[in-house]
Amino acid sequence: MQTPGIRLDEIVIVPYERRWPELFEEQRDRVAAVLAPVLVGPVEHIGSTSVPGLPAKPIIDMLARVTDHAAAGPVAERLAEIGWVAAPEPTDRELRRWSYCFPDVARRSHHLHVVEHASDGWPTWLVFRDRLRADPAAAARYAALKTELAARDRHDRVAYRAGKAPFIEAVLDT
Repeated sequence: MQTPGIRLDEIVIVPYERRWPELFEEQRDRVAAVLAPVLVGPVEHIGSTSVPGLPAKPIIDMLARVTDHAAAGPVAERLAEIGWVAAPEPTDRELRRWSYCFPDVARRSHHLHVVEHASDGWPTWLVFRDRLRADPAAAARYAALKTELAARDRHDRVAYRAGKAPFIEAVLDT
């Protein structure tokens, strides 16, 4: 029996899958329909699966910006009606965002970040994605780094994220 809320998927980097954009689109439309009353702009495909040719963990990361954290709360809760499961991250509350997984937290295929439009962090997610899309050499270096980090420990998400941080910062500083 699995424990609810525990991520059982290992950190595994796989070759780019041509279906990732299609899998994003399938959920994008469903999420956008639910969040429509508070959605600001389009639901975005972010993360490594959004960069053509980039190896990645096979989890589709998505970004939905909403007008206001408090006002969006009741609307965001409706994501459960279409199969999304709340998957709070340790910093969600202070960063005024919510995290959801589909179809479940343990073995997710999609991860949705619902953030307040006025928050600071989300613009860098789009900038990083766009820079990797425009710079195949940087994308290749990022792929090599992620593969190396995943090989060290397939279960240590904290170390994996920390190991990627300097590279991400360097790309954002260019």
